[in-house]
Amino acid sequence: MASNLTVNGSRLWETILVSASIGKGPRGGLRRLTLTDEDRQMRDQLKHWAQDGGYRLSIDRLGNMFLRREGSEPSLPPVLIGSHLDTQWAGGRFDGVLGVLAGLEVLRTLDDLNLQTRRAIEVVNWTNEEGARFSPPMLCSLAWSGQASEEWVNDRIDKDGVRFADALARIGYRGEAPVGGRTVDAYFELHIEQGPKLDETKIPVGIVIGGFPSYGARVAIQGETAHAGPTPMAKRSNALIGAAMVAVAVNDIGWAHAADDAKATAARLDLVPNLPGILSEYAQLFVDMRAPDVNRLARMKEEFLAALPGCAERSRTQISVAEEWGFGVFDFDAELIALLRDTARRLGIPTMDLRSQAGHDAYHMAKCAPACMIFTPCKDGITHNEAEDIVLEETLPGVNLLLNAAVARANR
Repeated sequence: MASNLTVNGSRLWETILVSASIGKGPRGGLRRLTLTDEDRQMRDQLKHWAQDGGYRLSIDRLGNMFLRREGSEPSLPPVLIGSHLDTQWAGGRFDGVLGVLAGLEVLRTLDDLNLQTRRAIEVVNWTNEEGARFSPPMLCSLAWSGQASEEWVNDRIDKDGVRFADALARIGYRGEAPVGGRTVDAYFELHIEQGPKLDETKIPVGIVIGGFPSYGARVAIQGETAHAGPTPMAKRSNALIGAAMVAVAVNDIGWAHAADDAKATAARLDLVPNLPGILSEYAQLFVDMRAPDVNRLARMKEEFLAALPGCAERSRTQISVAEEWGFGVFDFDAELIALLRDTARRLGIPTMDLRSQAGHDAYHMAKCAPACMIFTPCKDGITHNEAEDIVLEETLPGVNLLLNAAVARANR
């Protein structure tokens, strides 16, 4: 097996540009929410690339797509390279996309060189990583790793009342393969940093050692409809006001802990009936908190829960936490981190260790297999924004690290 392999950067960029033409946003980015027509078109394109490359495509019952390049010993557990092709409502062209298409480029490069690995290498497109349509994020890797049931995922509802299962069936990507339940030798994920550190330091690669502990909650606020005009203030129970008070309380908690690089915000608000002239009878607010360590996150959560009774009293509403989730309390596999460091050193690629402040499917895969992540720079750290951008020359060191490390692992 050759060493110091390099990908075809021009081909990778052309592939990214094809993706960037599917679901184009109004300001040059992407609006490709999961299980929409735009998502179907991108999946069709990935399916075409799989067929063109001769890779076996399997799709599981939650729509996760696996492109398999067979190894010389097919019975061995495969090496997986994964990320996602869905985007935020106003997303960039590279968040998630780069990871899937870099994985495809790994397979194509091995074809160019006529190299076969011992283990199969599979490229994965995970369904609904972003959580922009169905909550929580990383929904289907959560189920694939055995931490949630298919039934629970299928019953998730978007803001328009559409079930996940129905949306998946509509675009024709409910597959027949089981969700998870098989052994994986290793999982690699390459992603733009979604932060400014690599761009500021001009270091081309971040080796992700673990995550930021994160807490999410859906807060339910129950009020009562009434006319916005004649109803006396003392008789009002406006769910919107209750939600607004919770949102301000969460924001204040974020600022109280900001010096320690912690964050807290209200990320989404849904109202019923959400009409002028009428007080809303129901609201749900989505809360997002992140901190460098679990102890600080626990304090922030305690402060959040302690604030709810006061918000309910002042707004004359009933406020409760309807649902909670969390992720990021872990370290990536030490052996794979060592492999990335050693491979980068051999390739002459400077690296820095980082923790990911965003969630990724690799978080859930770390529960069921050895997993690692590679970060590449993005301009000014801008992400979840159509202005998100990268420079190919600054990205290729990370992609080449992925290629060489994944091949080394697949040949062990």
